[in-house]
Amino acid sequence: MKSFIEEFKAFAMKGNVIDLAVAVVIGAAFGKIVSSLVDNIITPLIGLVMGGVDFSGLAYTVGNAEVTYGIFIQSVIDFVIVALVIFVVIKAINKATAKKEAAPEEEKPAEPSEEVKLLREIRDSLKR
Repeated sequence: MKSFIEEFKAFAMKGNVIDLAVAVVIGAAFGKIVSSLVDNIITPLIGLVMGGVDFSGLAYTVGNAEVTYGIFIQSVIDFVIVALVIFVVIKAINKATAKKEAAPEEEKPAEPSEEVKLLREIRDSLKR
């Protein structure tokens, strides 16, 4: 009977777990790239087009509590922008890989096996 530690080690070292760990690390790095693209390039450009509108300063005070609904609106807008950028990037990647897959080299017909060649010879001999 395996001990708990041995079972855990076997589970943790499976290929799926390691693949998942790599995907999380790559995803986090890609997330930083997309966030930087959105925060530093796309959002300022959209701000120029919209006249510098920034919703993050909007707030409503109720008694002593301040409800900063503008930050929520800005977060929703940022999410939509990030989702759009990721959609465009993935669409471009899929289009590039589809072109590679769409133009496979023409395959030559497979050479018939020796048995097929022999049967054809016998057939041809019988026709004579």
